Amino acid sequence: MRMSRAAIRYAKAIIENAVSNGRADAVNQDMKLINETVNSNEELKLFLVSPVVKPEAKYDALSEIFASVQNDTKGLFLLLKENKRFEILGEIAKQYNAQYDELNGIEVAKVTTAFPITPDLEAKVLAKIKEFSNKKITLINTVDPTIIGGFILRIGDQQYNASVANRLQQLKREFSN
Repeated sequence: MRMSRAAIRYAKAIIENAVSNGRADAVNQDMKLINETVNSNEELKLFLVSPVVKPEAKYDALSEIFASVQNDTKGLFLLLKENKRFEILGEIAKQYNAQYDELNGIEVAKVTTAFPITPDLEAKVLAKIKEFSNKKITLINTVDPTIIGGFILRIGDQQYNASVANRLQQLKREFSN
């Protein structure tokens, strides 16, 4: 799905409002919840994009599903109802999270491991990251058994591959030369 300029604009307006109300952190938690909920629930996604379902019904459903969210977030639901734009809710939430991280100097690092990451490995990975980034890091762990062991670290467009599978590939190339 391509980046929606509208989603970026909505996210920008919400974050500015939330920052001025001192609720940017709380709204960021709301947006994480919304993003995860919308993206992991096919029925909800279809419900939000359905042209048959009236905006009022979508608004009522979201108000019920996300009853505990901040007023800033409820304000977004109202705005989406008025503008009939509920289909971009997940994208807005994702954009808000990205803008929030940027605002707070937080960078997301994706680390792929063969097994769920241990505190020991997490410490090693964070130490490696400090070598080339002075930002606050949020680690996201993906498990991929095909890498056999070690880890693959990706930050922005940089990648550091310390996987066993990668080492085996290198050895194979050396032997065939």
